[in-house]
Amino acid sequence: MNKKQPLNINSVLSLFHVVLGILLVIGIIAKVYSALIVVFGVMFIIRSKNENNEAALWGAYMVGAEVLFRMTGGMFFYELPKYSILLFLFTGLVVEKKRHNVSVSYLIYLLLLLIGIAFVDIPFNESIRKAIAFNLSGPFLLGLSAIYFYKRSIDFSFLLKILFFMGLPIISMLSYMYFKTPDLGAIQFVSDANAKASGGYGPNQVATILGMGIFIFMVHLIMKKRIFNLLFVDVLFFVYLIIRGMLTFSRGGMITALLAILVFMTYYLIAAKDKIKNFVKLIGLVSLFGVGILLYTTSITDGMIINRYTNKSSQGKDKKDFTTGRVKLLMSELNAFIENPFFGVGVGGAKFERKETLGIDLATHNEVSRLLGEHGLIGVFILILLFFIPSKHILNQPYLARAFLSAFLIFWFLTISHSAMRIAFPAFIYGLSVAVITFKTSNSETIKSKSLIS
Repeated sequence: MNKKQPLNINSVLSLFHVVLGILLVIGIIAKVYSALIVVFGVMFIIRSKNENNEAALWGAYMVGAEVLFRMTGGMFFYELPKYSILLFLFTGLVVEKKRHNVSVSYLIYLLLLLIGIAFVDIPFNESIRKAIAFNLSGPFLLGLSAIYFYKRSIDFSFLLKILFFMGLPIISMLSYMYFKTPDLGAIQFVSDANAKASGGYGPNQVATILGMGIFIFMVHLIMKKRIFNLLFVDVLFFVYLIIRGMLTFSRGGMITALLAILVFMTYYLIAAKDKIKNFVKLIGLVSLFGVGILLYTTSITDGMIINRYTNKSSQGKDKKDFTTGRVKLLMSELNAFIENPFFGVGVGGAKFERKETLGIDLATHNEVSRLLGEHGLIGVFILILLFFIPSKHILNQPYLARAFLSAFLIFWFLTISHSAMRIAFPAFIYGLSVAVITFKTSNSETIKSKSLIS
């Protein structure tokens, strides 16, 4: 890109979010900003009648901002992002004039979730409302997100816009983390998840969102769409995203991003015209960046990053449990399903049953096993429905569309498998997997996009 070219709106927004990440160190600014997003989001959606899918853009922005607001103290209450995204999407559906395909299957899904509430059985001194809200806010958001996006026609350029809006708060997160921990060399790394390198917040959630940020920057680089004005700056942020994601030492978010990118690139290369040439270029770029990043992170962590990803302790000994205790949580929920196969132990019941029988006072990390343990056979039906609809839908799309939709589905499933639905991201990204992506070309199977590897 010509350096003399004036800044476009994307570059201005990106630079603003770099500065925003610094300002959010002040907690009150984070709170005011999060409130303004909710208020202005609803106002813009209503005023525009959601004519240009404004609800999707505001929802995507809040998805990217959720963990940022949590780590900067910008939440008036913990589930603010989920409820605000619910509000954005619902408002968009209500005010828009154009007719939209409403999936009966996802309406049934929402009704099935409600059945589990009838079987809630938690200690009398615990809040039933909180137990239900904590466990069902994510699944309900998924249902509404799926209803909103189901067979909704989204132009390819607008899809990139959705991803761009989701990526803006991730830029702020990266900026915030840089100024929060400016000297990574001063951190004592061990072979466990590292909160200090995660901006002082939960490494699991931070790594999950950084993983999505990696995907967003990768897509823009491949398609030669600039986030900042200069390719060099985009590459710099892309590399730094990977480094900070790895240094959280939370493997789930990074492995999920890697697998989603691999699926994306597989379909993308199939859709590309010069497949062999593109494949060779891709392997070369991945090798160049991959080796450099690995050498840097290995050096700065004194080799602990290698131990982490090879499941070794700080002393280099093999760990027995690769999942850091998640298997025990999963097995307890599967046992709850076996003992209560028809309706499960009720919404929120798995945690308290686990505490009583195993003495483990932890919420689930796996939404699949939670659905089975707390909803029983209804949970089995829910999972079949959630997999079948997008899988069938994706196979009917052109290859370039499959690249995105398959990646979204991978992000959803792997994220709920290691982090349940603690954040809104998997619910929203699942909705995107059932959208219809359109291209301004007669043959999207062999689209001649101006990409980095074409």
